[in-house]
Amino acid sequence: MSLESFIEFLEPVSNWKDLLDLLMVTTVLYYLLLLIRGTRAVQVILGILVLVLIYTSARAFGLPALETTLENFFIILPVAIIVLFQHEIRRALASFGRTPFWGFAAREEVGDLFNDVVLAASTLSERKIGALIVFERREGLRNYIENGIQMDAIVSMDLLISVFHPDTPTHDGAVIIQGDRMAAASCFLPLTRGSELSSELGTRHRAALGISEETDALALVVSEETGAISVVVGGDMERRLSTGTLRTLLYKYLLSDSADDDPQRVLVRKRRSKDDGTAAAAEAGAP
Repeated sequence: MSLESFIEFLEPVSNWKDLLDLLMVTTVLYYLLLLIRGTRAVQVILGILVLVLIYTSARAFGLPALETTLENFFIILPVAIIVLFQHEIRRALASFGRTPFWGFAAREEVGDLFNDVVLAASTLSERKIGALIVFERREGLRNYIENGIQMDAIVSMDLLISVFHPDTPTHDGAVIIQGDRMAAASCFLPLTRGSELSSELGTRHRAALGISEETDALALVVSEETGAISVVVGGDMERRLSTGTLRTLLYKYLLSDSADDDPQRVLVRKRRSKDDGTAAAAEAGAP
């Protein structure tokens, strides 16, 4: 075999390797972007990009003092990033370890999480204990997490029930679930500005509508007055849910791929039955 023939034989292999290399780099960058979504790391990255732009301009216009200062800063920047973001780095590595590039383990973990949430909602409903649980989706909820009590805890039925128990200081606010972790409790959420909403609905329902109008989050509400379970997405509310329907909605809108095709579309439709007015009156004063 001549040298030219051998090179022609290796060329498709080389192209195949380049394609695989590009695919792997793209996948890693995609997962990294998902991990830092909604965190302060986004602002830090933007700040670093601004400094790089300033450094490039300093070199182009011949500003040696500014150039030297930024060069010294860039030397210590990797160490500073590790110190500042050790928690985020640890969480990212743990996430890659738990859920590599296949989805079976992720679905099993999310299934366990949904079971705990459904059991907690059912228990709170039976005891008529009010609750507001918000699930982060594509849009980050870091601003709302930071105004609450940060927890970063494993989601469990017992923890959710204890958080919303009337004797605890965290029962008034919302719990925010980020991925498979309870990110924070006692979070304050924006209230809906919808004028068409019945004034008889409580603060929890208004907060659930408010966060769903400003973000693509899914909110789960348990009425303190009636024990009714509701789900709110996209500014619309589905009320008086059974545990089976609640589980189905959580799977459909938080796990199903089809629910993520268009995060801006309305995911849950309002019930427009004749007894809506009766249900609203029953929940009068529910926080």
